[in-house]
Amino acid sequence: LYSKLYLIHTALTMKISILIPCYNEKNTIAALVDRVINAPIPYEKEIVIVDDGSTDGTREYLAEKIAPLVTRIIYHEINQGKGAALASGFRVVSGDVLIIQDADLEYNPIDYPKLLGPIVDGYADVVYGSRFLTGDCHRVLYFWHSVANRIITLFSNMLTNLNLTDVETCYKVFKRSIYTQIHIQEKRFGVEPEVTAKIAKLDAVIYEVGIGYYGRTYAEGKKISAKDGFRAIWCIVKYNLF
Repeated sequence: LYSKLYLIHTALTMKISILIPCYNEKNTIAALVDRVINAPIPYEKEIVIVDDGSTDGTREYLAEKIAPLVTRIIYHEINQGKGAALASGFRVVSGDVLIIQDADLEYNPIDYPKLLGPIVDGYADVVYGSRFLTGDCHRVLYFWHSVANRIITLFSNMLTNLNLTDVETCYKVFKRSIYTQIHIQEKRFGVEPEVTAKIAKLDAVIYEVGIGYYGRTYAEGKKISAKDGFRAIWCIVKYNLF
């Protein structure tokens, strides 16, 4: 009974940090922030946005409209990449749990309860939201992207000895004891396999949960490219073996 009461008390007093790297997302950032604010979780939220040198008006919109709604906005003077934005955010967030949330609408904060479940229940240190381990809705898009994701995940698993299904997912959730030990070096999308390699070396207890995925096309603003896939392969080698 005591352990159950302790888990309930811990859950109700938790602070959840939501870290949102953002680059040229003027068309989606308002809707995304609204979804984060109204995510169906009963915890205090710390919302930190890192604008990575946006040039489409996002920066000004954040300052004028979004700043009063969130905890903090960090502005990079020039675009450096998702990894650099996450590194800036990791240095300032203070929650008991950290959720990484992209600024587009490909991932829906309605999945937060599922992502937090294994941590709140005392099972996990880290939770990945898998786009492939799910019965939830998925937009049908690029075949070769899905092939590349599976190859990168397989290669990462071979070197980490994990059995993840989606290394490249945005939704990665960490207890404070884990994220404070992760020092990000990659500037761009290589941050995904880098983080996975580093948590594997920490012997963290990792869980996966299925999530919905509302992907977008390049015309709609998708940014990852083939060169990022090759960089991911190099990062798997670099951060696991060196």
